[in-house]
Amino acid sequence: MRDRLSVFGIDIVKGSVRSRSRRPMYALVRLEESEIVSEGTVSMFRLFRLLSEERPDILAVDSIQEIATDQHELFFFLQGLPPQTKLVQVTGGEKKETLGKVAARFNISFDRFDPFAEARTSARVAALGAGAEVIAFENESEVVVSRHRSPGRGGWSQNRYVRKIHGAVQLKGREIEMQLAATGLRYEKKETKAFGGCSRVLFRVFAARGQVPISTYRGADVQVRISGKKLERIRFRPLSGKPRYMIVGIDPGTTTAIAALDLDGNLLHLESSRQMNMSGVIEALYRAGKPLVIASDVQEMPHTVEKIRRAFSAVAYTPNQDTPVETKLALTAGYPYSNVHERDALSAALDASVQYQHKFRNLIKRVPPGHDLDEVRARVIRGQALDQVLVEMHAVAPSAAPAEEAPTAPAGEGGRHDDRVRVLDGMVKRLRTYVDELQEEVKAKEYEIHRLQGRLRTVHDDRTVQLAKDAEVAKRDAIIASLKKRLRREERHGRTLAKRVERIRTYAELSVDGEAQPVKVLDALTREGLRRLTGDTGVHEGDIVYVQRTGGWGKSVVRDLAEAKVRALITPGGGEGDVQMGAAFREAGIPLLTSSETAVQVKGRQGLAPKDRIGPAISRWQEEQAQFVREKESSRIEHMFKEYKSERGKEVKKGGGRNDGRP
Repeated sequence: MRDRLSVFGIDIVKGSVRSRSRRPMYALVRLEESEIVSEGTVSMFRLFRLLSEERPDILAVDSIQEIATDQHELFFFLQGLPPQTKLVQVTGGEKKETLGKVAARFNISFDRFDPFAEARTSARVAALGAGAEVIAFENESEVVVSRHRSPGRGGWSQNRYVRKIHGAVQLKGREIEMQLAATGLRYEKKETKAFGGCSRVLFRVFAARGQVPISTYRGADVQVRISGKKLERIRFRPLSGKPRYMIVGIDPGTTTAIAALDLDGNLLHLESSRQMNMSGVIEALYRAGKPLVIASDVQEMPHTVEKIRRAFSAVAYTPNQDTPVETKLALTAGYPYSNVHERDALSAALDASVQYQHKFRNLIKRVPPGHDLDEVRARVIRGQALDQVLVEMHAVAPSAAPAEEAPTAPAGEGGRHDDRVRVLDGMVKRLRTYVDELQEEVKAKEYEIHRLQGRLRTVHDDRTVQLAKDAEVAKRDAIIASLKKRLRREERHGRTLAKRVERIRTYAELSVDGEAQPVKVLDALTREGLRRLTGDTGVHEGDIVYVQRTGGWGKSVVRDLAEAKVRALITPGGGEGDVQMGAAFREAGIPLLTSSETAVQVKGRQGLAPKDRIGPAISRWQEEQAQFVREKESSRIEHMFKEYKSERGKEVKKGGGRNDGRP
């Protein structure tokens, strides 16, 4: 396992990835633990060869557009990198900066017109943790084991040749499965069966490509290919998770405003809100970076701002006197802000930044290249000496004198040590005071929590009882609504039956009267009309029915009337269908009368016909019916006689032909 950090830095010397005639040539700088090992010019093909052979930890570029024209080519490039090699864009991820700005944070200067200088700078800042790693694959990989050559058409030994290839694919798949099982990785396996073994084995491994203990392989019969699952779009992950130091200005009050600057004075965050409390301010600042200095625009720092400062262990800054409005306007000129609260917070941050810029410029002159300037400035602001900071950042323990020689240490070193102890003592006292305040707040919060929990239980119990009562009431309301609906339906049915009973009673009373014959009114001579009349007043044996419309009549309704054994049917008379209808009623034996001969009078669903008119009409129809029956019987007998005579004549003719000349 490699102990030293290996970095490749590249930059285009000539050509372009977008050109087909002039392919790119790169300036390559190889770095081992901040020491340049070699420099040279390579092509894309030679670069991949070197990456495969040396497998560096980082490949640093100032822009991924120098190695790929689009996302598809970038996926192909990343697929070809060794699994442990990270592609780092040193100028940032989604929000890019110039290489000069990135190098300036480490106090590095270079000739931006020299490709080797840019490659050298990219490698150095990547080794120091600058930039963002290019992420193109998910934590999922595919391992495909397949045939390296086609079986072809073959000859006499074709089957043995195919079995050999497919058996080799199956054997290689089992070896890979054993390796995956031994490492404990979760995977899914899919085999494509073929003659003598498998033609293809696919492993879906739920791990990143670098964690899969399988490498690409090409043999005589079998090939193994490993690839990562592509993301929908390229993502960037900062190479260093350390947040940036900030100088923060806070304006508390009903509307709280915060402004955050980096150590170079660039605005990073500006926000104000009426709903922002102390926890909201701390969360917003935590997302933006790491507050190093927290400033206020008044001489005495407000209590709320002081508590926020203690939460981050930041250095406090307050002006010698309250900042006047004219100074605030002059400081914030050229910066966008929405209200006076944001202006006050921004002016406090800018005032603190201006006060520290002189010290920062002196530090830049004294700090050698290759050091994180933000970290150096942060430690110096917190009270450390520059020499001590540089030594600690180099991770080299300072040379200390033996214990017996400690009293003879130089006075300057002892003075610095005493200052350091004094600063730390003061910090410890402030932290203890802050811890006591926090503990008091915790006790108050715990008491409030217990009180609210008791109130919540009471409210919960009352709410539970109320919900149970509401559920029971809703259930009873549903039952009552259902019963009311059923009652209304029964009431409607009762009214319908009462009307029907009333009509039947009226019909019965009219039937008792000897002067007129009651008549039941049928709206249409159809089965549906007859069904409605049956459901309304009923149709019984001996009833006389008056039909208002005869259109659409059929033999089925005539049969139904015959089965009901009605006494007679009265029609309005006339119409083209009277002859056929009369024949049908003759066949059924139901008297068919007209309203003119019966003098029927209809009112609603009932009617009356004088008995002295309807009786003779029925009698006349019955006489005609008797004549009709006699004629029908006579016609039937005559027809039978004719048929018999015809059959007899045929038999006589046949008999005469067979017995010609005989008596």
